[in-house]
Amino acid sequence: MALTFVKTIKAAHILVVHEYEAKDILQKIVNGDNFEILARDFSICPSAADGGFLGEFSRGKMVPSFDKVAFSLAVGEISKIVRTQFGHHIIKRLD
Repeated sequence: MALTFVKTIKAAHILVVHEYEAKDILQKIVNGDNFEILARDFSICPSAADGGFLGEFSRGKMVPSFDKVAFSLAVGEISKIVRTQFGHHIIKRLD
């Protein structure tokens, strides 16, 4: 069976300044809270208005640490905390 490489994915994220905020939000997700509602309530990214939805993007369009994690997730999977120069992200792969 030949391997196929995903060229684009759809994802959402929650972006906060402090790691402790990200830890608290991640625990809420683990406890069953809705990712999109948490994104609207807590994310500092303009995508918060859309439940954190970032749209469809290809490899290399995001900063390297974000890109690496986003493309490693299974559909529906939520990442651990990812730190970038923008803050602390929790990523959800959507497609």
